[in-house]
Amino acid sequence: MEKLSNPQVTIEIIKKYNFAFQKRFGQNFLIDGHVIEKIIKAADIGKEDVVLEIGPGIGTMTQYLAEAAGKVYAVEIDKNLLPILADTLSEYDNVEVINEDILKLDIEELVKEEKGNLKVVANLPYYITTPIIMGLLENHIPAKSITVMVQKEVAERIKAGPGSKDYGALSLAVQYYAEPYIAANVPPNCFMPRPNVGSAVIRLTNWDNPPVSVRDEKLMFKLIRASFNQRRKTLQNGINNSPELSFTKEQVAEALIKLGKNENIRGEALTLSEFAKLSDLL
Repeated sequence: MEKLSNPQVTIEIIKKYNFAFQKRFGQNFLIDGHVIEKIIKAADIGKEDVVLEIGPGIGTMTQYLAEAAGKVYAVEIDKNLLPILADTLSEYDNVEVINEDILKLDIEELVKEEKGNLKVVANLPYYITTPIIMGLLENHIPAKSITVMVQKEVAERIKAGPGSKDYGALSLAVQYYAEPYIAANVPPNCFMPRPNVGSAVIRLTNWDNPPVSVRDEKLMFKLIRASFNQRRKTLQNGINNSPELSFTKEQVAEALIKLGKNENIRGEALTLSEFAKLSDLL
């Protein structure tokens, strides 16, 4: 079969199966082979790798992954795509399609017999990007890296550092688990249907150990969330207003002074390691 990255082939398949794009699944199929090659290069896929692909769609990127990797698990929530995938991937015997919601799938169980490096690759639906990325990271799935196509502004938020307007709870959460690298920017015309925004390919390389040590990971993330929930407020006020936390303004001010910070500082000025220290002090 000719590659689905050829838009003509994609159109033929959609017509053949009378497929209707589902808005609720945020479906935008890739129709650019160069972009797919960039994703595979960024993910550094080789025959010794086991790939977990989230949302294969009609199998456009799956075809390339099957040729590059040892094994591919393609997890697709939309059962209407199953007959299409059976057709478009029929010549690849190293692909297993799983009709599941990735947020409910026991990934550890799925790959426990596999003997290769697990790498996650996906063209993620925009509406659910953050829950998927955070679910993979927080559940410590045994993957070396996660290489995903996301909305450009989300990639910028993930990569952002202290003091920038994009810096926030998402930047800190992802950077605690992984090192982000933006591999490519992708314009809307590389998709069908065309999204209204630009996209980017971002690779998250999981740390063996987190870059900061903290006594209570959960508390640190509660402090981070509270600090960015009301960006215009001081860190003290944000923490004081948080329903998840019960520190007084005085306790927060005291901890900030010990940290060598002004008590009127805002959350966006603190680095990950300063949040870890603040959490330990509190």
